[in-house]
Amino acid sequence: MPPAHTSVKTVTSSVTSSVVHQSEGSVKLVNRVRSSTSESEVKQSESEQIPLIDQTFPTIIVWRNVALFIYLHIASIYGAYLLLSGSLMWQTIIAGFVFYLMGGLGITAGCHRLWAHKSYKAKLPLRLILTLCQTIAVQNSIHEWSRDHRVHHKYSETNADPHNAKRGFFFAHMGWLCCKKHPAIKEKGAGIDMSDLEADPIIMFQKKYYIPLAIFCSVILPTFIPMFFWGESFLAGYFFVAQFRFCMTLHFTWFVNSAAHLWGQHPYDKNINPAENKFVAVVALGEGWHNYHHTFPWDYKTAELGHYQYNYTKFFVDTMAKIGWAYDLKTVPKNIVMQRVQRTGDGTHPSHHNHIEGGPWGWGDKDIPCKDAALTETLYSLEEDHLIDSASKQG
Repeated sequence: MPPAHTSVKTVTSSVTSSVVHQSEGSVKLVNRVRSSTSESEVKQSESEQIPLIDQTFPTIIVWRNVALFIYLHIASIYGAYLLLSGSLMWQTIIAGFVFYLMGGLGITAGCHRLWAHKSYKAKLPLRLILTLCQTIAVQNSIHEWSRDHRVHHKYSETNADPHNAKRGFFFAHMGWLCCKKHPAIKEKGAGIDMSDLEADPIIMFQKKYYIPLAIFCSVILPTFIPMFFWGESFLAGYFFVAQFRFCMTLHFTWFVNSAAHLWGQHPYDKNINPAENKFVAVVALGEGWHNYHHTFPWDYKTAELGHYQYNYTKFFVDTMAKIGWAYDLKTVPKNIVMQRVQRTGDGTHPSHHNHIEGGPWGWGDKDIPCKDAALTETLYSLEEDHLIDSASKQG
């Protein structure tokens, strides 16, 4: 037996010390349990101190969604085969393009610019049309799409971003739909103000009956309209107009989340991921000017372009405004845009092209920034001397 003072020290020592009893094995067992519990408590305490948005969680695959996407792409391949093999009637090809255009505008002019960003307002006829078009696109209800997009802008490229591009191209493109959302997305999403959309009975009706509405608008109508109006086959209507068209609409929309967040120029803000991507602008009806859009998300144009070059959605909204269905179109003044270009741009804006080889040649050069010209002082001005002389003569 060791001296008595040894056992006294052990009682007052840390958990890792050994208490000497007759059964040493039992003491070790007790110590292991206490040590393990302490480590778990420390880990839990540390995780509680880290904000949820900064915590990492394992990726949990939603296999149902994976199976649906696999089926959709197989069906779309057959639809593409029907197109390339010349098996489709010309009316059916046009119908596929029309449904693609309707679904695309439902997302770009409807969900994105009207409902998610409130960059303009729409009267009842236009809201009904855009609701129909958005349902054809099948990208979740207007309410859910807009909520996720507002969260995306509010917490872009973080764990609270539903399609965080920092997790790679595939995740931002479609992988985010194949796994469970990061808990931070739900936490931040709950704090997004959706009262404006929840006060709209059209949006709430669509949300309540979204699944049957989506099946009718995106599957039944595209399949049976070609059959009944010009005698197309069921397979052609279903696999080309319904499935192939749907798949293309999805990918062209997804490119905004992936390609336009990874590749392109940053003429307005070099500190953010979203970029100007002409390819995405073409296939997504004008949504590829993404560096501008994330810099000024309330601009209905989502671009600086003054014309309709690669911005077909702007043309659509302007047309609706001319007939009185769209109004209160928000846009950013040119001088504000140029101030932002000078302050945070990466130098690729067209206004910088004259400065590639150097700067202005001197006073009077039109390329001198207005702010610099306004701050320039003129000393010993002859005009001032002339005014002084005139005043002294008059006195």
